[in-house]
Amino acid sequence: MDIVSTLPHWDMTVVYPSMESQEFARGYSSVVQDIDELAHLFDTRHIEGQMTAQLSGETIKTFEIIIERFNAVLEATSTLSTYIMCFITTNTHDSLAQAKMSELQKSLVTLKQLGTRLTAWIGSLDVDALIDRSTVAREHAYMLRKAKLRAAHLMTPAEEALASELNVSSGTAWSKLHSDVTSQLRVPVKVDGQIQELPMSVVRNMADEADRDVRRSAYEAELAGWKEAAVPLAAALNSIKGEVNVLARKRGWQSPLEASLFNSNIDRATLDAMLTAARESFPDFRRYLHAKARALGLSRLAWYDLFAPVGKSDKIWEYDEAARFIVEQFGTYSSRLSGFAARAFREQWIDAEPRAGKVDGAYCTPLRKDESRVFANYKPSYGGVSTLAHELGHGYHNLNLAHRTMLQQDTPMTLAETASIFCETIIREATLRKADKQEQIMILEASLQGSCQVVVDITSRFLFEQRVFEARQQRELSIDELNNVMLEAQRETYGDGLDESLLHPYMWAMKPHYYSTESSFYNYPYMFGLLFGLGLYAQYQQDPEKFKQGYDDLLSSTGLADAATLAAQFGIDIRSADFWRASLNIVRGDIDRFEELTR
Repeated sequence: MDIVSTLPHWDMTVVYPSMESQEFARGYSSVVQDIDELAHLFDTRHIEGQMTAQLSGETIKTFEIIIERFNAVLEATSTLSTYIMCFITTNTHDSLAQAKMSELQKSLVTLKQLGTRLTAWIGSLDVDALIDRSTVAREHAYMLRKAKLRAAHLMTPAEEALASELNVSSGTAWSKLHSDVTSQLRVPVKVDGQIQELPMSVVRNMADEADRDVRRSAYEAELAGWKEAAVPLAAALNSIKGEVNVLARKRGWQSPLEASLFNSNIDRATLDAMLTAARESFPDFRRYLHAKARALGLSRLAWYDLFAPVGKSDKIWEYDEAARFIVEQFGTYSSRLSGFAARAFREQWIDAEPRAGKVDGAYCTPLRKDESRVFANYKPSYGGVSTLAHELGHGYHNLNLAHRTMLQQDTPMTLAETASIFCETIIREATLRKADKQEQIMILEASLQGSCQVVVDITSRFLFEQRVFEARQQRELSIDELNNVMLEAQRETYGDGLDESLLHPYMWAMKPHYYSTESSFYNYPYMFGLLFGLGLYAQYQQDPEKFKQGYDDLLSSTGLADAATLAAQFGIDIRSADFWRASLNIVRGDIDRFEELTR
């Protein structure tokens, strides 16, 4: 396998030579035209909600034409928008990419409105009869039945169109305000004995500094900064939650949570089972937090100690070595997984170099057919290797979805982490086997730190959002009230694992996930993803060959059934707390090892 020795940039020329090229201009115009023509087709075929549409031969023919065209337009639009976003995220100063994405928004709104019209039209059809009489319908059976249910939660076509247009100046605008305020916020903080005014993102990144005084100073500066910005952020949060409450009620949902569960392809019984197991694990996570405090020489952790480093590693993971290690370890699972990773490195699907203008973080996005692109800011550490493995797991999931239509690929966030957690776990276990004591402590701490965030902190975020939605039905909440709801949720979840006088009342101001009218409760799906992925890894360990026979099929089917149905293929009952307890037992084992190593 050929591996580059310097940090690579991804190759986008396989789609278009450049954004200045004639090929891009033609591709862009083609997508816009395709969306306009699709809208015309919807108009001429009267694709909109009706009382009841007669299921004639002509209606079936229309359905098949519409689904074929809708899938084709979705695919072309996805490739174009992903292409543009890849330029924006690697260079936020790319004015051409920013302009093109802004121009494309009008067409994207049109496409979203067409999706709503399609749902309403499907709601007027006899879906079961349609599935019996049409091959295309049978291939999209889950999507159709889901759309039928969703259609029952639509307002009138005129109201839905108005809500979509108004959202640009309401929910989306409030979300943009949050993004603008938080990204431009600068706060004074003491660094090396001098006061410096730094971006909030830089100050927050000081949470993993080894020096506790630096962490404390950053924490105090951060809280002061959020206090200064709290008025517009509280206004944004109150407005967004108020809008979501109104729309949920108008669409016939009992609550925003009911709508979120529907969109996540799970039910309340599944959520309750998972949260029950999570709450039962809190004493174990507090054991981890107490062990970490002892390792740091503290009686109890403060909030600003959560990300403090424990353990150490002198291992430098150069990029080419990391690539070889990932390919090799993926090969212990299957040649298909390792071959996929080798192809991603060889064909330059990965943009790994941190540089000015590039946004922070990591992600994987499908680009076209069976190709993905992986965005990373690679650091030559275990964390850098783990992140690459995680994102390549997403790419492997995309590979298994590639032969499905766009409507068949629609995967909820609950199932989107299935392959990424699995691949990350392969790398973690392989690294632990080769590590000395201090490296083991460091690796386990990194893993437990993440698990604590996804189980304990996510529960606190869920409780906060649930209570804010309930209170917002009556009136707006003041800044002090938002702070108190946040602190109450943190006390319930972290318990005596943290110093109660040093929590984080402004987490509501920082987390962008709260500031969306499109995706409420952008929290519990993370927990589902982690624990479902760990549960599958446990199944793999018990019977590797049997597991391999069904895993790729599971990944290819995440848009074809609800989570409970897919899990049942592996004999898993996600409505039982026992499954989630078994997943958390893997984490408990890590806590036991961490306690033993840090004594």
